[in-house]
Amino acid sequence: MAIGDVIKKYRKNKGMTQEEMAACLGITTPAVNKWERGNTLPDITLLAPIARLLDITTDELLSFKDELTDEEINQYLSIVQKDLKDKSFHEVFISVKEKIQEYPNCEKLIWQAAVILNANRITTKLPDKENYDDTIFGWFERCLLSKNEQIRNQAADSLFHAYFQQEDYEKANQYLDYFSLENPERKRKKALVNSKTGKQAEAYRAYEELIFTGYQHIQMTLNDLRTLYMEDDNHEMAKKLVDVSSSAASTFEMGKYNEVCFGLEIAAWEQDAAWTAQLMQDILDRIETIGDFAKSKLYQHMDLKTVSSEFSVGLKQKLLESFTDESFCYMQGNEYWEKLKSGVCNS
Repeated sequence: MAIGDVIKKYRKNKGMTQEEMAACLGITTPAVNKWERGNTLPDITLLAPIARLLDITTDELLSFKDELTDEEINQYLSIVQKDLKDKSFHEVFISVKEKIQEYPNCEKLIWQAAVILNANRITTKLPDKENYDDTIFGWFERCLLSKNEQIRNQAADSLFHAYFQQEDYEKANQYLDYFSLENPERKRKKALVNSKTGKQAEAYRAYEELIFTGYQHIQMTLNDLRTLYMEDDNHEMAKKLVDVSSSAASTFEMGKYNEVCFGLEIAAWEQDAAWTAQLMQDILDRIETIGDFAKSKLYQHMDLKTVSSEFSVGLKQKLLESFTDESFCYMQGNEYWEKLKSGVCNS
């Protein structure tokens, strides 16, 4: 913000005329007028007196403050949201534009103000909303250069959706480059674009892959949470999470084996012989279904490999060895376990 604009702004805030300011500083009125019009600059010896007169610091006078605090940004945005209810969109837009011109390097202000204005003009069905595209999209574009990953991603997300809604899929697709390859949102948005550009097969496959990997992430998280509850000796929640994991396996059509394989750790922890025996039997009886997810129509566009019978046989043998080792010594006397140990149930 130019020094003349700063002087004009704070002079008006104090309700002071150019004549009054000139008199206080011992200079002529035309000198003040020239400052505010940007024709000349104040003498360096007048900077401190001008700042004192306007109740600001010399840093503020010289626009050395490029950033606002989070609290200042939140306070300002609250005013913006209130003004959007009480004033015309254009009035608020001009006010925000001036604020951004005042703090052109305050990325968080630019990003959040752009989000608020963009959302408001869409939800209120502003008749001439496209007239603001260049400016609002320009603010988002500036945020793409931010070193803050959150700001970059949010700006890219806003631009993606804006151009997607305008059916400019090629342009929308360009903003996916701002998302990391590991970010599932990049893949989901790419599938959206593919679904609109004649690449349905690729879209189907991407959606199915997201579901498949999403399920795996859910189960890993549930397992970690279950372990944490076990460490805190919370039996009720540990058992509940076994049920949740089993339900998730059923919902995502992972096969019967994957529906019954989660409770064994809890049963062993509690040394519940009857429950342990039932789980062992369920797991061994359902070995052949371990790869049934590959048969599910949920994943019909994915290239999933089927599980060979040799793998199932090998896994069953390893499970039998595991089920009969000394960690399950509390099972002694249980009829089913004794049969496993003697090899009666090995087939």
